[in-house]
Amino acid sequence: MVRSQLILQKKKPVKMEREAIGTNDGRNEAEQKLPFTNYDSIFFNLRMSKSASSRELEVHVGSMPFTLDKELLASKSAKVAALLKENSNEDLSYLLRDIPADAETFELVARFCRGYAVQMTTENIVPLICLSFYLGMDENHCNNNLLGKAVTFFEQRVLPSWNEIIKALRVSEKYLQQTMQLGLFDACLQAMIAKASDNLRHLGEPIIISTKCGDTEDDDDSYRPNARRRLFALDWQEDLTTLPLQLYEPIIYTMNQHKIPPEYISASIYQYAKKRIFSSDTGGESMSIYKRKSQRNLIETLERLLPHGRELLPCTLLFEMLRSAIDLEASSTCRNGFEIRIGKQLDEAKVKDLLVPSRGYAKEVQYDIECIRRILKIFYENYDRSDASGFVTVAELIEEFLAEIAGDIDLLIDTFISLAEMSMVVILGTKRNSDGIYRAIDIYLEKHAYLTEKDKEQVCRVLDFQNMSPEACAHAAKNERLPLRVVVKVLFMAQLQLRETLTMEVRGYDENLGKQEEEEDEVRMEMEKMSIKVKELEKDISLMKIEITSGSSRQRVKKGKASMWTDMKRKLGCTSGSKDDFNFPVKKKKVHPKLGI
Repeated sequence: MVRSQLILQKKKPVKMEREAIGTNDGRNEAEQKLPFTNYDSIFFNLRMSKSASSRELEVHVGSMPFTLDKELLASKSAKVAALLKENSNEDLSYLLRDIPADAETFELVARFCRGYAVQMTTENIVPLICLSFYLGMDENHCNNNLLGKAVTFFEQRVLPSWNEIIKALRVSEKYLQQTMQLGLFDACLQAMIAKASDNLRHLGEPIIISTKCGDTEDDDDSYRPNARRRLFALDWQEDLTTLPLQLYEPIIYTMNQHKIPPEYISASIYQYAKKRIFSSDTGGESMSIYKRKSQRNLIETLERLLPHGRELLPCTLLFEMLRSAIDLEASSTCRNGFEIRIGKQLDEAKVKDLLVPSRGYAKEVQYDIECIRRILKIFYENYDRSDASGFVTVAELIEEFLAEIAGDIDLLIDTFISLAEMSMVVILGTKRNSDGIYRAIDIYLEKHAYLTEKDKEQVCRVLDFQNMSPEACAHAAKNERLPLRVVVKVLFMAQLQLRETLTMEVRGYDENLGKQEEEEDEVRMEMEKMSIKVKELEKDISLMKIEITSGSSRQRVKKGKASMWTDMKRKLGCTSGSKDDFNFPVKKKKVHPKLGI
């Protein structure tokens, strides 16, 4: 608790309402509780300064003189009482020249000493506690003293509310050392951690990564943290980013230690950078050296605080912070930190993100190509997904980036070739065509028409002609910017592709023809089998005719008929070999009714 850190010992509770304490001038109670305006302040100081005597002490706080009764001030302040005891005959004004307070705060103390009510607010409570502690206005010296009342107000009115804590800390920048020493900041910090753990919305909304494809003018709007919810909120939320860096840094560091979700912390850090850095012209020459140093320290501090992890911030916003670090000439550790975070999610970047302006006194190229090479290397080293979709996306991204920077007249051949080779590695791994690389080479040759034939051949060396589409080959064969040897290679590859295409078509035709011949052979065999069966049936029928016309006996004819029909059914597959299968009609003999014969 703050009271234990301040080593306070209260003898009895202090009421929170503003009340007059020991008036000496006979003013009524209603007059004493009126708000203390600026006019009252001037009248009060003049009235106190009129009758200076040996018992009175004149103290200068800034440019404002205050005249107080020594005994009256000593009755409330242990420090003044000790000074009077040790230096009874000396002027104490010199000893109190370094009072850590402004005129408004000391005026509240003067009013308290004279018995007037002190109006405590969130904005003046921290400097009031610091000054009353400095003067020793605690319960050990005097009952119901100012320090105890101020601490009670701080505990009951400030600490329970997130908004009041932010307001109190915002005005404590001038008294930062005393705030830290007295434990006021630690008490605020612990209260903020507890409130943030219960309600993460105190830190603001996390930034949602947009799933829209393509570059649009409203891309920045997609990164705004739920502006509609904040616009129609009933209670305004005080923003943590309004605090000075000396307070913001330990708060965010402690929240990282207490496992507050990193997406909320990352969003707060970006909003802090946007408010303190992006809104000012970091690359302007008009910025003072002091301001530039302060901004550099700010971006380096934010980079250290920013959690590591994929997709905590959109890649576009990370590039924005990287550009600021480069503009402010931040340390290499700071720049590398942003490059590592970008490299791990490079597949989410857009072409305009990669266009990082080159900085320094000797600007050889328009864009910082070496920075992109380092980021691309980090992506390859840290890619751990099972599918190759990320590689395909980055390959397309680098191809578009090459086409974008190819028009830079100062782009060196070696730099262009290096980036093209890194992109070609991905293309080979994903079986993509190299039309994008060809397009970038064509633009580079068009913008660098002064290149010799040898230089052009060196640029075209990275082009894989076998992976070019027929459309690209047809365009390259007529491209006058390409060197003659490259055109010959393109024509040769075009012929090979045409030959392969024809071979595939002929092979497919032969396969179809072979299938048709096999089907015809099967039909022919079936027809031959049916022809054999028909011939056998014709032969059996002719034998039947011969047997019928012969003069054999009736029994033989019946037996022969049964035999022939059996053979026919057997050949046709319709017989079972049983005698019951033959149902020939048989004439019955007539029996004489009398003779029985």
